Amino acid sequence: MYPPRSKRSVQKKKVKRARKRRIWIINLVLIAAIGLVGIYYAVGMREQQIDPAVTETAVNQEPVNEKSPQGGDQVNSPDTDSEASNTPDEESEDSAEQVTENPGATSGEKKPDATGSEANGKTDTGTKKPTDTPASSGSKGSEGAGTGATQPSHSAKDVTINFVGDIQFSGKVAELLEKNGYDYPFAKLGNLFKEDDLTIGNLETPVTLGGTGAADKTYVYKSSPKALEAMASAGFDAVNLANNHILDQGVEGLVDTLTYLEQYGIAHTGAGMNRDEAYAPAYLERKGMKIALLGFSRVVPETSWKAEGNRAGVAEAYDSTGAVKAIQKAREKADLVIVVAHWGEERVSTPNNDQTRLSHEFVDAGADLVIGGHPHVLQGVEYYKGKWIAYSTGNFIFSKSTTEETWKTAVFQASCSKDAKCSMKVIPYEAGLGQAIPMVDEANKLLLEQMTQLSPGIRFDANGFASPS
Repeated sequence: MYPPRSKRSVQKKKVKRARKRRIWIINLVLIAAIGLVGIYYAVGMREQQIDPAVTETAVNQEPVNEKSPQGGDQVNSPDTDSEASNTPDEESEDSAEQVTENPGATSGEKKPDATGSEANGKTDTGTKKPTDTPASSGSKGSEGAGTGATQPSHSAKDVTINFVGDIQFSGKVAELLEKNGYDYPFAKLGNLFKEDDLTIGNLETPVTLGGTGAADKTYVYKSSPKALEAMASAGFDAVNLANNHILDQGVEGLVDTLTYLEQYGIAHTGAGMNRDEAYAPAYLERKGMKIALLGFSRVVPETSWKAEGNRAGVAEAYDSTGAVKAIQKAREKADLVIVVAHWGEERVSTPNNDQTRLSHEFVDAGADLVIGGHPHVLQGVEYYKGKWIAYSTGNFIFSKSTTEETWKTAVFQASCSKDAKCSMKVIPYEAGLGQAIPMVDEANKLLLEQMTQLSPGIRFDANGFASPS
């Protein structure tokens, strides 16, 4: 039996009123939720505005005396110590790649004046300003890196530092650059060195228009000042000078090199006009972090190349006492201490006992990162007492030999916090004639696998990140 129509009408009204109440309740709940989300977002934005990241741009470089010392500054002494005489000769290249002792100065170039400014009126490019973000993984320098591996987490306050190996712009490289332009070596790097906080390399050549070529030396280098202008434009911030070529053009060549480096805003360490300058660190500041950079060489062609007293030269590490003291002193002043070492045997992919001993001494003295070079081939890395050691970064911008292993190189990228905890990443490159070329696909993969094989106890993932295995 159906109820009367009036009763059905009353029931329908009750149902409608109940439905309206439910709708109002739902609307009120949604409005409250939206309000809470808005309040949370506003508070979060306010906190971000209160605590911005601080970017430091100052570079504090140890002063360099540009005048030659009185006496003892010549580098043509025939005497060598027993350790230096055991150093292997510079890499044998194709006959077409060999470097003449005294290449002529490029026409149109002028020597720097006493203040370090260029006589042709060019302005100082300065040291690049650091950014608050690490180098983009999508930059050209990381092409070919695999995906899928978990990358270490980094704070925006961490400092990202790129290290590269041996660099020289002499001989066949110079001929190529005169033809293609002095930015040619860095044309395939993208913004890798511009988006990081520091880029550091080993400058394995004097930069001068003068000088006198070293005698009794198979390979004698001499590079144009145009190369340093291009390096600064590419993003280089600092170079190591402690190596077996920086005095190839005598003290005059060293003085010019120091002057040009300062002119283009590139910090330097490892050589100077006396012992104190050679062993002094370059101090740089990034994101509120004070960084000390030191350079030492255990490859010195002649005893007279060693900086002693007021004699110009390089900071040597045959006797590690001076290097250890310099590191300890820097440790007292800096948040992060970096050592670039020139050592080892050419074309040998395994570090020798001296490299291992010295690297451990450097870390024990206070170094947070030790980056090596000179063998012209890649060597492995070590994780020692929580600190990364890269034994050889290989060639980066160099002439090309017939030894295929010298064609392999990499950018070694460290990201470091203010408490000196660093990660290590390898970005594979090919060291072509006078140009660094990103490795892609299979070549990229094979080089990372090779780095794992060269590094006992260390594994490199598909993105190039190193971790103890």
